[in-house]
Amino acid sequence: MRLLRSALLLTAASFPVAVGAQTAPAPTQVSVKPIAYTERTLPNGLRVYAIRDTGTPNVSVQVWYDVGSKDDPKGKSGFAHMFEHLMFKSTRNLVSEQMDRLTEDVGGYNNASTNDDYTNYYEVIPANHLQRLLFAEADRMASLVVEPKSFGSERDVVKEELRQSTLSRPYGKLFSLYYPAIAYATHPYARGTIGSLENLEAAGIDDVRAFHATYYRPDNAILVVSGNFDPAQLNSWVDQYFAGIKKPSAAIPRVTVAEPARTKAVTRTVYEPNTPLPAVLVSYHVPADRDADIAALTVLKAVLATGESSRLYESVVYRDQLAQSAEAFLDTKQATGNMVVYAILAGGKTVEAGEAALKREVARFRDAPVTAAELAEAKNEILTQSIQSRETAEGKASTLASAVLVDGDPQAADKQLAAIARVTAADIKRVARKYLGDNQSATIRYMPLAAKPAGGIADAITVAPTVQVADLKAPANIEIVTPAPEGQRVQPPAPSAPVSPTIPQPVKTRLANGMRLVTVERHDLPIVTAYLVTAGGAATDPANRAGVSSLSADLLTKGTKTRSATQIARAVEGLGGAIGSSAGSDGAAVDVTVKSDQLAPAMAILADVAINPAFAPEEIERARTQQVDAVTLALKDPAQVAGLVADRAVLGASPYGAPNGGHAAVAEGNHAHRHHGSVCAELPAEPGNADHGRRRHRGACQGFGGGAVRFLEIDQHGNREHAAGHVPETSCHRRRHARSGSSGRRGCASCDRAVGCTLLSASSWQHGPWRRLLVPVKPGNPDQAWSGLWRRQRA
Repeated sequence: MRLLRSALLLTAASFPVAVGAQTAPAPTQVSVKPIAYTERTLPNGLRVYAIRDTGTPNVSVQVWYDVGSKDDPKGKSGFAHMFEHLMFKSTRNLVSEQMDRLTEDVGGYNNASTNDDYTNYYEVIPANHLQRLLFAEADRMASLVVEPKSFGSERDVVKEELRQSTLSRPYGKLFSLYYPAIAYATHPYARGTIGSLENLEAAGIDDVRAFHATYYRPDNAILVVSGNFDPAQLNSWVDQYFAGIKKPSAAIPRVTVAEPARTKAVTRTVYEPNTPLPAVLVSYHVPADRDADIAALTVLKAVLATGESSRLYESVVYRDQLAQSAEAFLDTKQATGNMVVYAILAGGKTVEAGEAALKREVARFRDAPVTAAELAEAKNEILTQSIQSRETAEGKASTLASAVLVDGDPQAADKQLAAIARVTAADIKRVARKYLGDNQSATIRYMPLAAKPAGGIADAITVAPTVQVADLKAPANIEIVTPAPEGQRVQPPAPSAPVSPTIPQPVKTRLANGMRLVTVERHDLPIVTAYLVTAGGAATDPANRAGVSSLSADLLTKGTKTRSATQIARAVEGLGGAIGSSAGSDGAAVDVTVKSDQLAPAMAILADVAINPAFAPEEIERARTQQVDAVTLALKDPAQVAGLVADRAVLGASPYGAPNGGHAAVAEGNHAHRHHGSVCAELPAEPGNADHGRRRHRGACQGFGGGAVRFLEIDQHGNREHAAGHVPETSCHRRRHARSGSSGRRGCASCDRAVGCTLLSASSWQHGPWRRLLVPVKPGNPDQAWSGLWRRQRA
């Protein structure tokens, strides 16, 4: 609280502040603490990592298996992901879906994801339920029931998931199927994690049993427990439940094939239905995540595509208006990975122009060094994102587990941060020349079917016949597990005594101008988020102007009386922070997140944005064009269309029944007013926005009628990168949303219509109950509203 008040006083004294040329930010004064853990290995080979944090009342239990979609048997792509679903069925002692009862019914949650290199299962529960979850995870490791009925039903679920998430969604095939297929000529990474309908149909019950016996064994897994626990008690429980699981004698099959270097550029053009705007994707091979060059490539990616001051956004989206979005992600793996750049083109722009723009920006790294300001900004951004990824017990566990299975070293994430701090401009130029040459590129031009010339032939993008895939060899004497009779099941142990949470108390102050200030003080991590919230949103949009509040909110960060949009982005991102504004049904918000040592200058920018938005005509036209393109994309996504129809069906012609973002015809006629809408730190739900890799950034939320929120969370295990609408290397489909490995639920601040503006600040806003404090809820019990919102996203 003292820190925030000091920032407010400094803001008042120095405001307004004109911003001139960008300079390199001052050296950072904060750092990321290494993850403190203990490690031991059981006689059966299970590696156990414990991360104790007595500051939380929760605990995260995670079991990661060293098997992923690269290990799918020949002719059975998508197999590892389908098996992930089966792990939520019955065991010898647990009935089907009992994992949900052990977690969700006590206020926690559980989920799983399938990656190219691993499959993980994770839960967050109150700390007094730790023993119950250890029992459950051990039971499904040792005695999963694989029988024809559940196998058939889950295979059908995955097939429908493939139809919805990949085949029906705009750009679904681009990220799920075409990108991996064109990226690899030899390695089984070429196969999409989700698989194919034909391959899924080809899987049989005997294959599933053989897969479980081959890979789901203690010496092929790690157990990570993070949160509030007694170390001696934890060791006792781990020994009790896991030590007795037998270690098979057969060797674990491993993928050993190496992907050859690409020396000749590859380009393919495809035409697909339900493609509202052309897209182009370019990928380049990069080394394994444990390679020393990954640090420089990580910084390069941040300069290229992190935030609105990045090179891609500034040139391709903002200045030239070639693309509705232009992004990049670093898709690193145990073996050869990829640097990927892509753009969803703006209306009326050509794929050729988009491709040339992307490759031009990549070439700049090869031709000239990045500036000192760009280098400092990128490192600051990475540092902030790393702090955010460690805000929760779950985030720390995921970071460590990914380091173990992807890099072979539990300290790999900490070592990479240290290496990133040492990266120079010369390092970035060197790795760009080494890995990002034009002759090393693989390009996909993804076109609407209507653009296909008469008589034209599209290129085929399929998994190359040279990709090496091994047959699944069933181990001898596979035990077929059956459920124990009702009276003979071993029941999960009872919960222990509840752990009393230490909840930070909000301190409320009213400023001289009537604005309320609410501060929530924490000191475990050096990061601060401030929300400025005001009433008025989409529900108050004028007639025939649906979306005007959303457009107005977007424009808040696009220029003030003394700062241009570019200057705002460079100033905040140069501090390693992020600023955003958004509108929902009942309110509007602008927020900023920075490291704590950068709070004072960030608050000055937040105040300028909130008080002095310029609404310049050229910015209005730019934002309107982008919003029209975004609506065009949304109307081609079946899930989003269904949501719009449902809102209208339930809420009718009331203000809550109209889409917050408007529709294309209305957006084209909208002019920005000082009319601010909701409170969500919002990412477009349609594909085409990938600004949430490597933690890294924010979850997405959309306003529901009545002020509730739908969460679309972003998977962020360790150092993995993802694209919106599809997670290129991680298939996390048991829930409709991709779960967040670092509990990165970015909430939305509720507003009080009768009071006006409220400034919410929390130095660690994602912790525990404060997620509820910052989420709009329906009238009534906030806990019930949160639970309903959470479950609404389940598959």
